Amino acid sequence: MIELRVSTEASPTLPDYAPVPNTAFGPTLNEQGYYVGRVERNLYWVTDGVYQAAFLTTSDGVVLFDAPPTIGHNLQRAIDEIARANGVGSTVRYLVHTHHHADHVGASSLFGKEVVRIGQEETRRLLLRDDDPARPPLDETFSDRRRLEIGDERIELAWHGPNHTPDNSVIHFPEHNALMMVDIVNAGWVPVSVVNLSEDIRGYVAMPGVALTYPWKTLVSGHLGRLATRDDVVTHQQYMADLDASIRTAWATFDPTPIFVTYGPNIWAGVKHYLDAVSRAAAQPVIEKYTGVLAAADVYTADVSFWLMESIRLDLGYGSQVHA
Repeated sequence: MIELRVSTEASPTLPDYAPVPNTAFGPTLNEQGYYVGRVERNLYWVTDGVYQAAFLTTSDGVVLFDAPPTIGHNLQRAIDEIARANGVGSTVRYLVHTHHHADHVGASSLFGKEVVRIGQEETRRLLLRDDDPARPPLDETFSDRRRLEIGDERIELAWHGPNHTPDNSVIHFPEHNALMMVDIVNAGWVPVSVVNLSEDIRGYVAMPGVALTYPWKTLVSGHLGRLATRDDVVTHQQYMADLDASIRTAWATFDPTPIFVTYGPNIWAGVKHYLDAVSRAAAQPVIEKYTGVLAAADVYTADVSFWLMESIRLDLGYGSQVHA
């Protein structure tokens, strides 16, 4: 049996980070902990400052897009608030999933058994696999594309291949000049660990370019406190491109010999410190460039650098040499 030892020493001093730029903040939350606002016409968005969802009010009831558990019952409160103000119904009839992750649809069960749940076919498979009562399986699915026509509103669903997850899809609102693409771009912020916790990093890197092929003005990105613009997507692309270029330079110029000499037969120790050193070296100029531009550049860039480096190395074969 492994003995668990809990340290009685004082907690280590937490590091300081650069201030969050004002451009990263969204609107102020109300007393109940949410903000609801109009995207365009009858399309609205809801945030708790960390997560986002969206909804359409239609003549056939409300269509909800994602149901993050951190927003939870505030989703219905936000819908009720808008419905009262506009004199429309507030019953959620449809719930469209961007993907299967619990942090974005873990409040699905709050809307009962009568709501029609819609999403990509892989989303249904993954929900069935996970067997989470908070995330009931889908009633209707699509493969690559599907057009929903609900209450005279047109909604375009599309799957462009694996990216953040195998099933992550985009939702286009052509009559509302808006797009919903979740867990790819964080408006005003850098990605978090493992390149936004993505399972397919090459697919993740490609998705902002895919988003820009659609006509839209406003992006619902699924996270943090404000909506995104096309400029936010371009800034994200540049951040990732700068990090990619810096990784390739660091990889080509870093000499790991002293590390492997130090650790000798402990190969994994040598590999660990070699990869860590390259990713940290690659991250540093990017941190310096984007501090004050994107929030948390100094918090997460080194981690993003590591996983992007591994994708460049393993998926693209950069730096791989065939033994003579």
